[in-house]
Amino acid sequence: MHPTSYAQSAEWFSTWFDSPYYHLLYQDRNHDEARYFLDNLLRHLHPKPQERLLDLACGRGRHAVYLNEQGFDVTGIDLSAENIDAARAAENERLHFHVHDMRAPLPYGRFDFILNLFTSFGYFDEEAENVVALRNATDALHYGGKLVIDFMNTERTVRELVAHETKHVEGITFELHRHLDRDFVVKDIRFVDREGQPQHFQERVRALSVERFREYFYLAGLRLGEVLGDYDLRPYVQEESPRMIFILKK
Repeated sequence: MHPTSYAQSAEWFSTWFDSPYYHLLYQDRNHDEARYFLDNLLRHLHPKPQERLLDLACGRGRHAVYLNEQGFDVTGIDLSAENIDAARAAENERLHFHVHDMRAPLPYGRFDFILNLFTSFGYFDEEAENVVALRNATDALHYGGKLVIDFMNTERTVRELVAHETKHVEGITFELHRHLDRDFVVKDIRFVDREGQPQHFQERVRALSVERFREYFYLAGLRLGEVLGDYDLRPYVQEESPRMIFILKK
């Protein structure tokens, strides 16, 4: 993608998440940490074996697969067709994946728990679309069901933003540049691909505060139960916590 053509291109997440270089760059994500978080979350939420779980923006399904391995009926949805194609290799009668944009109503029945993990929210240019996505999730929950949103702690992320980083992965050199652009944390990703062509992708995540999230939740008809600050599920502390983990109830 040439930088000058970016503004006229599709939304950043619909191209970057489908790129094999996205998965190359992030291949060192910590699966043990993800499973540790999910184990803690399951103990905290106490889902029953017969209850249905939705992994909202599931990527290639690492969380959904693990939850299914723990005995739950799990559906995973993601905007990326490439991600869902990869995830479907793990499908079984209690694990299903669908290509779906969270801004569209969810037609897969009602769920007892919906999980949105690993900062998979706040991507949209129009702020109202964040509320639309949350309303769709609310509509897909049984009454009394719970939604979990695992987001970066924006306060700490912005304060500790690393402006430039170089990563070498399997012969590809990724140059990462981070900055704030109005209400977004932006990461520019530049590299030369295996065909020798220069590439430029960008990640844009809205720098959402707890207060802004509270406004979204109110508009979406959700009740905020807890705000946790890390994968040990300790209480959120604005200056220190690495994460903002919202436990919401319909």
